[in-house]
Amino acid sequence: MNLDNLARIDLNLLVMLQVLLEERSVTRAASRLHLSQSALSKSLNRLRDTLGDPLFIRTAHGLKPTAHAALLGQQLPDMLQGLYQLTQPPSFNPASSRRQFSFAMVESAYETLLPYFIGPLLNNAPNLRLDSYLWTEKSLSSLQKGQIDFGITGRDINPQSDLIIDRLPEGIAHQTLFTDHQVCLVRQGHPMLSAIRNHQWDLDIYLEMSHVQVRCEGNEWWALDYFLAKSGQRRHLSTTVPDFYGAASVCAHSDLIFTLPSSFAAHARKLYALEELPLPFDFHSLAYVLLWHERNDDEPGHKWIRETICKRVAQAVNLPETQLSVSGSA
Repeated sequence: MNLDNLARIDLNLLVMLQVLLEERSVTRAASRLHLSQSALSKSLNRLRDTLGDPLFIRTAHGLKPTAHAALLGQQLPDMLQGLYQLTQPPSFNPASSRRQFSFAMVESAYETLLPYFIGPLLNNAPNLRLDSYLWTEKSLSSLQKGQIDFGITGRDINPQSDLIIDRLPEGIAHQTLFTDHQVCLVRQGHPMLSAIRNHQWDLDIYLEMSHVQVRCEGNEWWALDYFLAKSGQRRHLSTTVPDFYGAASVCAHSDLIFTLPSSFAAHARKLYALEELPLPFDFHSLAYVLLWHERNDDEPGHKWIRETICKRVAQAVNLPETQLSVSGSA
């Protein structure tokens, strides 16, 4: 495309050409365009000079378009409609949209959150394409660069990371979807269960046990490990695995204990013979958050997807939608 040549053309002349093609009369075209016949004739001469073609020939029955003008007449309606759409406020029609959106989600969200909103999104917008990727240490940067549209992850995976809300990178906005708490899983028949049921379940026993841990964002430590480290304590991590289902499987086939969000523990217990235990000490809750870039705050498609996700998750976890407050970056 040669933008220099395009800049020489007054787009109003194309509107005039379309009206002339429809009316085949300078008098009628001038009336529709609220111009004098003299002004319209001058504009037509400018367009003839620009395009190097007479465009119309006068006949006893009005104006007859040249071959070039007739060809332009086949293309102009779509071109002008496209230009008109550019002048309209942005809009989004879920039922007809064929847009593509991308998500990066922490692995546990695929089981605990995705089922709540994927159906409503695609039922109301059947032609959308939704691509999802695993949340990694590079996902925040991808959000900033516009390489992905949304992120869903936990707030307290590592308090040293940028996922703490007060430390989110510039331009990243967030909305809390729901809060959760940590629980423990052990296999059925675990040798520690009898002691635990005799009310001997405490921090000391927890720390004596061997643990299986999921690596998140490439880190072996979670917020829980940093919390314990402040008082000089540390879990014995016997093995680390890349995903929650892998950790649940290891837990079910060994004497290792698995600490994880309670929402995922329920799914793990459907697959494996596992017992759920409370965390034997006080520890703060975690929050699953929806992340996006502030440049898309008012973009209709992004806004519709955010509102659908938040509404469906709120309904599923029985939270008032008014509790799901939106916050921008600090």
